[in-house]
Amino acid sequence: MKIKKKKDLTATKPNRKNDKKQKKASRSKRMKKEAIVQAVLNTFQLNPKAVYNYKQLSKSIGIEAQVQKLYVSDLLYELTCDGILAEVEPGRFRLNSLGTVAVGIFQRRSNGRNAFLPEDGGEPIRVAERNSHHAMDGDKVRVQLFARRRGAEPEAEVMEVLENKKSTFVGRLQIAKDYAFLVTEDKTLSNDIFIPREHLHGGRNNDKAVVRIIEWPEGAKNPLGEVIDILGKAGDNDTEMHAILAEFGLPYTYPEKVEKAANRIPTEITDEDRAGREDFRDVVTFTIDPKDAKDFDDALSLRKLENGLWEVGVHIADVTHYVKPGSVIDKEAYERATSVYLVDRTIPMLPESLCNNLCSLRPNEEKLTFSVVLEMNDEAEVLASRIGRTIIESNRRFTYEEAQAIIETGQGDYKDEILTLHHLAQQLRKIRFASGSIDFDRYEVKFEIDEKGRPLNVYFKESKEANKLIEEFMLMANRVVAESIGKQPKGRTKKTFVYRIHEQPDPEKMKSFAEFIRRFGYKLKADGSKSELTKGINNLLDKAQGKPEENLIETLAIRSMQKARYSTENIGHYGLAFPYYSHFTSPIRRYPDMMAHRLLERYATGGRSVEKDRYEEFCDHCSQMEQIAANAERASVKYKQVEFMSDKIGRVYDGVISGVTEWGLYVELNENKCEGLVPIRDLDDDFYAFDEENYALVGRRRKRTYRLGDPLTVKIAQANLERKQLDFVIAE
Repeated sequence: MKIKKKKDLTATKPNRKNDKKQKKASRSKRMKKEAIVQAVLNTFQLNPKAVYNYKQLSKSIGIEAQVQKLYVSDLLYELTCDGILAEVEPGRFRLNSLGTVAVGIFQRRSNGRNAFLPEDGGEPIRVAERNSHHAMDGDKVRVQLFARRRGAEPEAEVMEVLENKKSTFVGRLQIAKDYAFLVTEDKTLSNDIFIPREHLHGGRNNDKAVVRIIEWPEGAKNPLGEVIDILGKAGDNDTEMHAILAEFGLPYTYPEKVEKAANRIPTEITDEDRAGREDFRDVVTFTIDPKDAKDFDDALSLRKLENGLWEVGVHIADVTHYVKPGSVIDKEAYERATSVYLVDRTIPMLPESLCNNLCSLRPNEEKLTFSVVLEMNDEAEVLASRIGRTIIESNRRFTYEEAQAIIETGQGDYKDEILTLHHLAQQLRKIRFASGSIDFDRYEVKFEIDEKGRPLNVYFKESKEANKLIEEFMLMANRVVAESIGKQPKGRTKKTFVYRIHEQPDPEKMKSFAEFIRRFGYKLKADGSKSELTKGINNLLDKAQGKPEENLIETLAIRSMQKARYSTENIGHYGLAFPYYSHFTSPIRRYPDMMAHRLLERYATGGRSVEKDRYEEFCDHCSQMEQIAANAERASVKYKQVEFMSDKIGRVYDGVISGVTEWGLYVELNENKCEGLVPIRDLDDDFYAFDEENYALVGRRRKRTYRLGDPLTVKIAQANLERKQLDFVIAE
């Protein structure tokens, strides 16, 4: 029997325990394919000039397994085919950056959805936070555009900040022993601002403050800042109103040197001032304004002419007689561009001594004016007009309520003049709507407030006949002024002027709007001629009047329109159906009106046309400031609405869904028009998806749908003054 020799297997037998460890280690170093793709892209984006082969790149991103290195090699060629990479020599690659540099505006968002807006137009391009270079919202930047990968949205990386737009933020100070933070609800910044104690400059815990970012170190999570102004204790009315102004970059104080310059202007009207002006001091003249107004910048005069026509004088404060181009007052007025009307205060464009005293058309005082004088028949047809500098003396100051009482009763001071002007205004209004003007006649939300600024009540201010009387003559004056410059015979060169323009609605927006209102039983033709479209909109607004959905339909109709703006390029005013329109009637509170006054005077005395491009820049600035002021005004209304509702937690109200977003439902309460949010996280009976096309949130399982315009009963859950937001829950 052959005896087998026992093999010594100790050298060849695998160590199963060690083998398992090695396999586990190998697996732990393997990355998923999606992670490899992202790591490769990140490496090239962070090092746009670097050149890699697949081995160098694999080592850079921590790949050791050979099978994954081969995947990296294949990926490099795939990204080259996609145009993202360029093969600079065989097997060596770098980011394909040729011709992919662009300049535009950076949009920073606290939710991380940063974007780049190319200055030559085009769709927004995503900028990941790691590629933002700490650019701030509104900064002008130069970016590197990454080639678009199949199935992915385009991306860019900020390479350089060319111009800083915003470096100051408003918030509440939180102070610890050795450091502090500014906690801000700013929608463009997700990070609190770190403030070293030596940069607090007297700020205390819970103060509202304005902080300037002085540095945002590379790799740091939080920017570093210093306090530049302390607004006061959070919650105080003045503090919060100033905080709203500071938040939008608007001034909340008036420079002392500008006030002093205004106070030095002589108040006495001299014979030299009167020279060359048409004298209206003996013609019946009066102002009609809100009861709390102090700056009366327009007045009306009326007399019957020998030829049987009515002469209506639209007299506007001659601000530019006192405010000279390039003066400190003029420079400050241009920067502000407009007065700002918050809930409880006016932030004037001009110093108070000018807007409330010297230029204000107060009764029984001689005042210098710039006027449009209209000759009209009883049907309000304008048969002749002239524009020029004048002098007036107002006989009476009326409030809108006083003028309205005369219109309704036929009794009161200067009743014949007011009733005649009312008749003419009604005729003008009829002519305007017959020509295609759109009848947006919305109410304003107003507050009754106590001496500390606390809201006691909410009410709605509606436009009545007295308001419309003034409105029609101001519209006509603005129209006549624009026509005097823009409406020139063929072959004659038009001189540069400041127009108020309004483009036709976007067809896609109108189509969406028309589809939406069908659910309420309304029809609207979304295309066709200009007159057909405006006629359809007016019919819709008439039919919706007095219905629960009236405010919603008006709001959406306005949103479907373009925004009116200032421009030297006249294209007419769509909403008013005026081929020529300008702003001339409010120089106390709008800088474009001052520009119009100066250009009228220049051209009347034979002056050459001003530089168009320069004035277009002025127009853009004024349009931007107008929008910023409107945003600040809305923020002050929201703050007061939240403050008004803050003692009503737990109460139940009927409302209507006024907005639908991916984060929840906005609901406007029927009783007081306060708006709040039902967060989507609180809709816990289902998983809701946002249906953007149909303005709806739709439950995936039960298909319950919340649509824009639906009635909804809600309970007040929270009033957050910091965020100016009411939170609602749906009442069972």
